[in-house]
Amino acid sequence: MTSYRRALIIVACFLACIYLFRSMSGTRSSKAKIITQSPSNVADGSRPTSKVHGATTRKPNNPTSAWKTTPKGRDSLQKHNGQQPIGAEGRLTLREQLAYSFPYDVQGKFPGYIWQTWKTTPASAEFQESLRAGEASWTEKHPGFVHEIITDQVAVHLIRYLFTSTPEVVEAYNALPRAILKADFFRYLILLARGGIYSDIDTGAIKSAAEWVPESVPRSTYGLVIGIEADPDRPDWKDWFARRIQFCQWTIQSKPGHPVLREIVATITEETLRKKKAGVLRKSKENPMEFTGPAVWTDKIFEYFNNPEYFDMKTSKGNITWENFTGMTVQKKVGDVIVLPITSFSPGVQQMGAGEDDDPLAFVKHNFEGSWKPESERHIGEEVKQS
Repeated sequence: MTSYRRALIIVACFLACIYLFRSMSGTRSSKAKIITQSPSNVADGSRPTSKVHGATTRKPNNPTSAWKTTPKGRDSLQKHNGQQPIGAEGRLTLREQLAYSFPYDVQGKFPGYIWQTWKTTPASAEFQESLRAGEASWTEKHPGFVHEIITDQVAVHLIRYLFTSTPEVVEAYNALPRAILKADFFRYLILLARGGIYSDIDTGAIKSAAEWVPESVPRSTYGLVIGIEADPDRPDWKDWFARRIQFCQWTIQSKPGHPVLREIVATITEETLRKKKAGVLRKSKENPMEFTGPAVWTDKIFEYFNNPEYFDMKTSKGNITWENFTGMTVQKKVGDVIVLPITSFSPGVQQMGAGEDDDPLAFVKHNFEGSWKPESERHIGEEVKQS
């Protein structure tokens, strides 16, 4: 009798768990929400224009509206009643797979990770002495963060583990023929999957990431922090840089799953596999800047800013272009993206309006040391001349 009662109790508990699980799943909302946001300074106290569809939203009394940005389309991909939605062809697209595996929640916290890559770890005697101070500064400025130096060998296994559900991403990473291409791709992959801060090994932290954005801007309203690498206000800028405004990718902070990261991962994956299938990948002479570097990174950011899937363009005064960012001297917020001025990640370059290392907005120092990415591959010309 005791065994029979025990069995009934177990079955009752099991059924109760199923009921609770289905109830919780059924309350999830997949309704699309769209944000409208023109570039605005986040330190001047101005209130940006905002509009949210598909939700009841109350504007708080602070300089930046606290949106919960669940963009329409692929970002709202969720399980419903225990089933996974599929595309018209009976399978998920690569972007849908990535969105499902790495969902984006703008209201979530920025993970306490610092990711860097190098040939060896600081524990090795082969680790360059010139890099030790910069590497240590990231831990010093971010106590409590997990700080990882990922070697090439570890990166291969880490990508395979994180992207098991999207084997084409793993195939693309392994197919890239040059270390510089893999290094670029890795930063997008690790931030998409885990979030946190990525910074090149030849950088040093001047200030904690907690100081990069004014406290008046709620951290629940943005999920990506980027900086300007180049703002060459000169007629021959194309001789020296790939884009008129070029966003930096040697230092990026993000929450996991951000749509910009998902899009650049999908783009590089597709282009890599296309070249591999055509048999031209290893023969390609394409500039890494355009394939995996700051050029394609900049393009994807501007595409995001002007994408009606994520922004309500009805009240927009026009496309967001480089003109919205040239000459900027304070942080700007565009939707859920914070853009830092050139001084923040490029202090001391003595050109393009950048301040010095002691400027209040100087956050990261880039020493341009990395032998894996020579100057000739960071810029089109051999050096950047001053006008």
